[in-house]
Amino acid sequence: MNLKISNIILFIFILLGCLTGCEEGSGGESTGNKPRARGSLGEILLVIDSAKYAGPVGNALREVFQEDIKGIIREESLFYIRRVDPRSLTRILKMAHNMVYVTTFDDKYPGSRVINNQFTPESKEMAKEDPSLFMLRNKDEFAVGQEVLYLFGNNEQELIRNLRENKSKIQNLFITKEREKLGTALFSRKNSAATVLAREKMGIKLNLPASYQFVLEEENFLWYRQPTPRSDKADISLFFYQTDYISEEQAFPENIIKMRNDVTKRHIFGDPANRESYLVIETIEPPVFSNTQIDGKYAIEMRGAWKTNNLSMGGSFVSYTVVDDERGKLLYMEGFVYYPNEAHRAALREIETILMATELSVQTNP
Repeated sequence: MNLKISNIILFIFILLGCLTGCEEGSGGESTGNKPRARGSLGEILLVIDSAKYAGPVGNALREVFQEDIKGIIREESLFYIRRVDPRSLTRILKMAHNMVYVTTFDDKYPGSRVINNQFTPESKEMAKEDPSLFMLRNKDEFAVGQEVLYLFGNNEQELIRNLRENKSKIQNLFITKEREKLGTALFSRKNSAATVLAREKMGIKLNLPASYQFVLEEENFLWYRQPTPRSDKADISLFFYQTDYISEEQAFPENIIKMRNDVTKRHIFGDPANRESYLVIETIEPPVFSNTQIDGKYAIEMRGAWKTNNLSMGGSFVSYTVVDDERGKLLYMEGFVYYPNEAHRAALREIETILMATELSVQTNP
C-alpha cells in the first residue's frame, strides 16, 4: 500500500477514535438514538474561533464557501454560511445537516483550543509530518444524515494553501451531498407519464417529480413546467431537445449557444400570444461552460442568464449537452428559472439534481 495512503488511513482511525471517545465521554447517544439532522438547503454551520475567522483563514474560507455561483448576473453564493464559535455550540446547533470545524494546531485562541482538544497527540504529530493531511469527513457524528468536515493545519499558512488548492474538491463534497438529499425528496413521487413519453419519443428515461406538468411536445422536443402561484417558490421549466450527432463541433460552446437559441425561438415564449417574446441567452455576462458526465456519458454544462427577446422577462438557467455516441444522438437538456428579485440558488440546485438523473440509451418499449 502507498505510504501516504496508509498514513491517511491511520490518521483517520486515530482521530475517529478520539471523536468517538469525546462523544461517548460527554454522555453522547448511540447511533440508533441520534436525532435526524436538520437545516436549510445550502446551509453550512461553520465552527471556528471568532478571531481566526476575522483573519486570513476566514478570507480563505469565504473564497471556498461563499464563492459566487458562476454564470448568473446577480451575485449569489454557493452556500449560506452560519458561523458559530466552538464555545457557543449547543445541542440544537449540533444537529445541523452540514458542519465544518476549522482550526490550526498552533492556535492559542480559546475557541480553537476547544476544537484542538478533539485531536489526539498522535494525530497532530501525523499532520505535522504530512502537511497534506488537512481534511477529515465524519458522517452522522451528532445526528443521522449529517456531514461533518474537519479542516485543520499545523499553522495558518499551511491551512490556507490547502484550502485554496482543494477549493473545488471541498465545494463538490457539499454540492454532491445536497443533490443526494434533494433527490430523495424530489423523486419520492414521480411523473410517470413523463417517463413513458420521453422513452417513446427520445429513448431516454426522465426522472421528473410529480409537481412538473406537461406543457408541449414537438418533434424531438419536450417541455415541462413547475408553475407556482406562490411568491415564495420559483417557477421552473425543463425542456429537452434531441438531434443527430454528426460532428464533435456540435459540442463547441458557440454551437451549443446557437442550437439552444434556435430551439427556444421556435418553441418557448414568455407570452404565447406574442411570438417576439421567445427566449434567448443573455450576452451581457456570457454563459460559463464546464465538462461533466451524465449516465456515464460526456456532457457539457452551461450556466448563464436568459431573457425574452422583448425584454419583458428574465432569469437564470443551467443546461447539459450530452453526447450519446452509441445511439448517434446529441441531447440538450435545460432548466430555467423565473423568480424576479429572489435568490435562484435552490432552484438551480433542483434543476441540476433532476437533469443529472436522466438515463440514456434505454429501451423504447415502456
